[in-house]
Formats: sequence, C-alpha cells, structure tokens
Amino acid sequence: MTDIEGLRIGNAQDHALKSGVTVLVGDAPFTAGCHVMGGAPGTRETDLLAPDKLVQQVDAIVLSGGSAFGLDAASGVADSLREMGRGFVVAGGVVPIVPGAILFDLANGGDKQWDANPYKTLGAEALKASSSDAPLGTVGAGTGANTATLKGGLGSASIQMGELTVAALVAVNALGSVTMGDNANFWAAPFEIDGEFGGLGPALNNDPTFMPPSKPLPGGNTTIAIVATNAALTQAQATRMAIAAHDGMARAIVPSHTLHDGDLVFSAATGTGTAANPQTEALLGHLAATCLARAIARGIYHAAPCNDDLLPTWQSKFG
Repeated sequence: MTDIEGLRIGNAQDHALKSGVTVLVGDAPFTAGCHVMGGAPGTRETDLLAPDKLVQQVDAIVLSGGSAFGLDAASGVADSLREMGRGFVVAGGVVPIVPGAILFDLANGGDKQWDANPYKTLGAEALKASSSDAPLGTVGAGTGANTATLKGGLGSASIQMGELTVAALVAVNALGSVTMGDNANFWAAPFEIDGEFGGLGPALNNDPTFMPPSKPLPGGNTTIAIVATNAALTQAQATRMAIAAHDGMARAIVPSHTLHDGDLVFSAATGTGTAANPQTEALLGHLAATCLARAIARGIYHAAPCNDDLLPTWQSKFG
C-alpha cells in the first residue's frame, strides 16, 4: 500500500486483548469509495462515500477489530487529525472525515474484560505510528483475526504498470478458508508473484466442492480491505474500483461474502497520477482484484503464533 506515494500505514495492537487497529492516512485528503457484499457489516461514515454526497475526499480510513466497539477507533483517529488541523472545513473549524469498518474478534481467546473501550486509544496510537513501513501478519486489525482453518492476519500487495500503481491492504477474518481443503496451497495461487506466499501453486488434488468446517456466529467473521491507486479518480470511479476488487476476495476465500461475514472494500485514489479513462477503469478493477487476492494470502502466510491462539498459523502447520 505504501508503494503509492502520499499514503502511509499505521498499526497498533494489544496482544493480551488479541485485537488491534490499522489506519491508512494520506499526506493530503484523497478520494474514496466503498462497497459492501457481506451480510453482517459494521461501518462508520460509509454513506457519505456515495458519489452523490457532499464530501468527496477523506483524511483517513480505519480498519479495526472489536466488532461494534472497534468503531470507536475512528474517533481516536479523528481527534488526532483535528489536533493537526486536518479535516473538512466547516463553520467553526475542521471536521476530519474518517470512514471505518470493523471485524469480529471478540471470541478469539483474548482478554475482553476492559473497564473502558480501548479502541479509541488504539486508533490514536495507530495514526501516530503511521509510516511507509507495512508489516504483515499478526499486526493491526489482523492481530486477532481467524479464518475457518487457520489464523488470520493483515496482508498487503501492490503492482505497477507503467505510471499506474495499484495496491491492496486487508484484514482477513473470514468464515471461509484461504487454502484449498486441507492442503497448504492457497486459493489465490494463480495470482501469486515471485513466491510471495510460498510458491506452491494450486493443489493438484483439490476438491472444488470442499466446504470448510466452521461454526458461524452471527456477524462473527468479516474480511475488510482497502484498495488504492495513484490514478486521479472521481468518487464514482473509485466506487467502481471497490466493487471490482471484491472479485479478488472471492478468488482467495472460499466461501466469501456470506451472511455471517461483513465483507467490505474501501477504495482510495490519491490523484497524483493521470486521470482514468474507460479503458483504465477496467484495468484498475482487474489489478485491484488481483492485488486483493494476493494480499489475503500474504496476510495468512505471515501470521505469527501467540499465546492462547485458537487456530494454527499457516507457518506452524505447513511451513
């Protein structure tokens, strides 16, 4: 994600809590869109991302654990941005525009008996930690994530074609599986670049009817992502990129977009590159989907073991 000039990533996590927050922040406001395909989303400020709404740009996007409690992470980010003088200019000052989405990690074995909601503080800490570094695995919003069969995590991937750069950032906490049956091979294998998640390719003995074992909780999962580009996009074009990026989620997680997942993709466009035309828009959607599929696999591949984990990491089971 930080391959796109002008974007920074910040992470904060509490390993006793088994949860955390990830923030995407721009050096300047950026155009954003959003599309939800899961049946159990938890969001903040997503309605204003519709192309017909007044506000066309945002200051940051927040991905958080904590279910509905995690929505407070965006408040910590907004408060800190306001102190910096960042935000939408209104009578009396500025209002930072900070959309956010959450995943469910309340039943992952962490200590959730807090006296005060910790996510506002985690949000502020994540913003303060924002930089060009982009660690993967058990960090930020991916800290307490799980999938049907393996520990989840935070993943990222990018690709450049000429002057166009596209990237994806994702917290993978899916009801579905990211690997093919009981094999180490990732569903996203056809899109892998340079062995970035093991170089194993597809499983030769894969059963296409495989359904991973799971005990779904109401709203108990969710994969939340951001796809970004340096292209100059309108909010409508950014929304189309978010819609197309969901293809990458479906390629990498089986099943995806279920009733028990709140699967959501934000999009971000810095506008430092050239304006998009219809041909570029189609390419952007394809590249965003490809990057998202790769990012999902990379998040699982890089997950690290912690105390009281409910599921093994990919590395501990197959590495």
